[in-house]
Amino acid sequence: MAEDTQTTERSIADGYEAAGQAGRSLWSDAIARLRRDKGAMLCLAVIVVYVWIAAAGLAYEVAANHIERVPTFGETADYEMTNKAPSIRSLKGLLGTDWSGKSVLFKTLLSVKTSLTVGFMANIIAVPLGMLLGAIAGYYRGRVDDVIVWLYTTLASIPGIILLIAMKYAFKGKAPLGLDLSGVHGLYIALAVVSWIGTCRLVRAEVMKISQLEYVLAARAIGTSGIVIMFRHVLRNVSHIGIINFSLGFVGAIKAEVILSYLGLGVPVGTPSWGAMINAARMDLFTGRWWELVSAVAAMFLLVLTLNVFGDRLRDALDPRLRNV
Repeated sequence: MAEDTQTTERSIADGYEAAGQAGRSLWSDAIARLRRDKGAMLCLAVIVVYVWIAAAGLAYEVAANHIERVPTFGETADYEMTNKAPSIRSLKGLLGTDWSGKSVLFKTLLSVKTSLTVGFMANIIAVPLGMLLGAIAGYYRGRVDDVIVWLYTTLASIPGIILLIAMKYAFKGKAPLGLDLSGVHGLYIALAVVSWIGTCRLVRAEVMKISQLEYVLAARAIGTSGIVIMFRHVLRNVSHIGIINFSLGFVGAIKAEVILSYLGLGVPVGTPSWGAMINAARMDLFTGRWWELVSAVAAMFLLVLTLNVFGDRLRDALDPRLRNV
């Protein structure tokens, strides 16, 4: 009897636990699944470290601009220490020095801020733009949908890197509203123009399905305006697509910034960047100086890898079809 009672109590407890899991919201279920995923947590920890490095780089730049004792990045050059190989004798020379005697380790760490800033600013423009246009196209359909589909189809037919290069050249000498489009602001806009298309396509397809569900039809039946329905009921149910694309869009923005900086069309000259480091070190391999190139590539590889893996795990966690799996 005692064993039967314990078995019954255990079954009831398991039933309550299963019911509690089934009743969790999509977001709480996703967070719980990510916490159980050791790989996702490891990638998140690496991303947090990169964010802290970027924040430290920003603090350093602010201090260098306001405190005389703190040298700016350009003032860290030491021509008596040019092209020194990596050495454990000092922190400055841990990853070697470049042609001007600047620490490669210092350049690599400062470049984190550049890459994360470009990735964040490009996606903070591209993802909301793609979600808004996709929701409008999927909800209203008709001619509005035709115009938006024509727009992103036209942009998608142009190779992304060619479009980026063309926009950067078109932005030269332009400074509307005090924004220097030939510099980093133009880079943000160019990357955003290229990056919103994928988000728009996904949101449009999802909104077309959601707009035919019962709760949306009921809202229309009671006279709720289309704008209210779209923002209150439709966009809230596709917000997970924006979050996933925001995380994955970082990868594309970082790689595009590196390519453009390598071509001399990215961040302004003198700004630490992995692309600029690769560009500066492209001829060093012939003379056996490999450390600057390897440092930039390794730092970029680790960040891109962790963002890719975490983005995939986040997409799986936010997939309603995989809930409680």
